[in-house]
Amino acid sequence: MSAGPRTEMGSSWAPMSADPPVAVPAEVVVIATPSLGHHSYLVHDGEAAIVVDPQRDVDRVLDAVRTEGVRVTHVLETHVHNDYVSGGLQLAHATGADYVLSAAEDVAFERLGLADGDILRAGGLTVTAWHTPGHTFQHLAYEVRLNGAAVGLFSGGSLLFGSTGRPDLLGSEAAPFLARAQHRSARRLSALVPPGMPLYPTHGFGSFCAATTTTHLRSTVGRERAVNPALMLPEGDYVRRLLDGLGAYPAYYAHMAPINRGGPGPIDATPPARADAAELSRRLEHGEWIVDLRDRTVFALGHVPGSVNVPLSSSFVTYLGWLLPWGRPVTLLGASAGEVSAAQRELVRIGIDRPAAMATGHPRSWTGDELASYPVADYAALATARQKRKVVVLDVRRHEERGGWHVADSLHVPLHELRPRLDEIPHPPAEVWVHCQVGYRAAIAASMLAAAARRVVLIDDDATNAAAFHLLADTDAITTPGGS
Repeated sequence: MSAGPRTEMGSSWAPMSADPPVAVPAEVVVIATPSLGHHSYLVHDGEAAIVVDPQRDVDRVLDAVRTEGVRVTHVLETHVHNDYVSGGLQLAHATGADYVLSAAEDVAFERLGLADGDILRAGGLTVTAWHTPGHTFQHLAYEVRLNGAAVGLFSGGSLLFGSTGRPDLLGSEAAPFLARAQHRSARRLSALVPPGMPLYPTHGFGSFCAATTTTHLRSTVGRERAVNPALMLPEGDYVRRLLDGLGAYPAYYAHMAPINRGGPGPIDATPPARADAAELSRRLEHGEWIVDLRDRTVFALGHVPGSVNVPLSSSFVTYLGWLLPWGRPVTLLGASAGEVSAAQRELVRIGIDRPAAMATGHPRSWTGDELASYPVADYAALATARQKRKVVVLDVRRHEERGGWHVADSLHVPLHELRPRLDEIPHPPAEVWVHCQVGYRAAIAASMLAAAARRVVLIDDDATNAAAFHLLADTDAITTPGGS
């Protein structure tokens, strides 16, 4: 059975346009969450179905189940996730399915525990669990067959498209051991299943759970033998390259596994209470975060003084979750209720369940004072400004990006380090021009600096243009921009 893209239905949330379930050949339906670089899977034989690694907002899975006309018998987790809050337990409750996890995992709820080599059946589907430590200690991969024919290898955070899951999310001390285990697990999977077996990883579509960037969208185990470092390099070379290449990952990851081990509760999708200008002011005075979801150039033209701009996009939840002090109340400002609802859906996926309040409409209704603003410019304007006066250029890209190229005489504070390092950013009358790769992270940083009484200019421009104005520290052109 095969079906085309489907829009989310039956939810009080507005759908994110990039999130519809997408059907792929045979009996596998992919439910993508681009904002977290994550895939969930619905696998069925036309009657019985299993679900692998479901996201927190399970209404999308239930919509796919209804569309396919199948019955879910098992909900399987490849591991206790560190990058999002799982919907597995709630989906199992909603469908009456068994909730499946490694028998060795320590969790606060009942589940069907599997060990290496264990087999379960769902209609014509046969699922074999393989212990594949590396991304976590108790990680499982699932080999699925339909009446004996290969359906797919659901590898979670083990073997990814051209990469593997990162081994350092459980701490730097465990990382070398898990990196070696990851190499052995990838090799074992490659030997256990036939080369034509389709590969269905959970991570690797922009997720920080992937050790390196993945670029293709489909693969087989056989193809990975020709392109995946874990299957091409000796263990020592692989481990050194893997550990040396690991960058920072979002701070909210630290809170995901404890939530998942405790058993996440159901979601409250009702809209937050509306806040007027007086309440927004009070919340700001109490140190709460007021987050404006609008486009970065619109925000720069006029916004609530003290608010932070995190535009609603595929990067929204990663960066807000990374920067927001955990547990700090957050109020969402949007052009419409639908925009706020879409942001709310994203936030519950990382355990930020209830925004404190919301406001929509024109920003003049959000403040009793004058709107704040700051200039927006490009690299051409920066080059001109540098010829006329002294300005500070702030690069908020990550450390590994800075190593490739940088604007000459620029200050470097990665966005995720900006809040604790605010004292390093010059105060007025200094003029701080903020850039990243294409402007998204610079917009967040500029809004944070403006809220901290800095005089900012947002560089809203693609970094590939910087070289044309002789702004780089060397003469090499920018050849691999990437990033946001």
